[in-house]
Amino acid sequence: MVTAIKKFFDKHIKPSPDHAEEVSEHSLQLATTALLVEMMKADTAVSDEERRAVVKTIQSQFDLNDEETNELLHVAEKKIRKATGYFEFTSLINKGLPYEQKVKVIEHLWEIAFADSRLDKYEEHMVRKIAGLIYVEHKDFIDAKLRVKKKLAL
Repeated sequence: MVTAIKKFFDKHIKPSPDHAEEVSEHSLQLATTALLVEMMKADTAVSDEERRAVVKTIQSQFDLNDEETNELLHVAEKKIRKATGYFEFTSLINKGLPYEQKVKVIEHLWEIAFADSRLDKYEEHMVRKIAGLIYVEHKDFIDAKLRVKKKLAL
C-alpha cells in the first residue's frame, strides 16, 4: 500500500529535482478537483446539480474536454480515498497559486455548495476550513460567498 501511494505521489505530485519549489499544473488541477469533489460530498447528499457544477468548473477552469475531465475526476477520487485530510491538497495550492487564484478556489467551492440552491452547515464549515488552510482572509472568504450568491441569484 505504501508503495502504491509513493508511486502516485511520484507520478502526479512530486516536483522534479530541478524545480523542487514549483508545483506542476497537473498537481494543482488534481488538488483543486479533489477539493471540489469533497465539497460536493460535504453534505452527504450528492445532487445532480452539484455533479454538473463540479464538471463545469473543471472544464472551464482547466480547459479540458469530457475525456480529460473524467480522467481527472477519477484520479482525484482515488487520491481522496487515500488522503487523511485536506493538507496534501491545500499545501499544493499554497505552493502553486497566487493569492487571487486561492480566492477563486474558494469561490468555486461556494459555487458547488450553492449548486443545489441550499447551503448545508457542513458545506459552509468545509469552505471556511479550506479558506483557513490556504490562508484566504475572512473578508475575501465572505466576499466570494456574496459574489456567488449574487451570480446565482440566491
